[in-house]
Amino acid sequence: MNSIDFNSFYDRLTKGGHVSSQKNLALILGVDSSAISQAKKRNSIPFSWFTILSKKLDLNPEWIQTGIGDKRLNEPDDFKTMFEMIPKVKARLSAGGGSFDIEPDIIGYFSFQKEWLRKKGNSKKMVLMDIFGNSMEPELKDGDTILVDLSKNEILAGAIYAIGIDDTVMVKRIEKLPEKLVLISDNRSYSPTYLKG
Repeated sequence: MNSIDFNSFYDRLTKGGHVSSQKNLALILGVDSSAISQAKKRNSIPFSWFTILSKKLDLNPEWIQTGIGDKRLNEPDDFKTMFEMIPKVKARLSAGGGSFDIEPDIIGYFSFQKEWLRKKGNSKKMVLMDIFGNSMEPELKDGDTILVDLSKNEILAGAIYAIGIDDTVMVKRIEKLPEKLVLISDNRSYSPTYLKG
């Protein structure tokens, strides 16, 4: 999810004549009407919606998100110049006890501004993964999709990491202690996990 205001996003589409109602928006996105209500309630919009709307309505993803720039891309090549496609994999990150859903198969691609990606890390090593579970709430919620830079393996204390341990993958904060790491959940109902060696 992202922090773009739902009402601004929705007003842009309706006033521009691209969407007639919330039901119509759900139809274009291929989601249930309840997904629109939930996005409005949480005041947060899944990144995948921008890509779908861009392709189906022939609109500039940046304009859909922010209202800045041209409504439409001037040339088909503009999209390749401004945006990069990041794969979403089938594997899910557990915000709980650990996920056994670690399939690396790609299930889709989503567009991000190249300039924004450059500030975040190595876009060639990035994937999108869904989260399930509530151990990282309120920072990361069940159903959120997060961007993971697989090239980042230096541990920064307190940062959030996707962690593979044996046959499981999870998302946790990491703290360093002498000769061990501590995996910490934001949701204090979950106890820390200690890794030695």
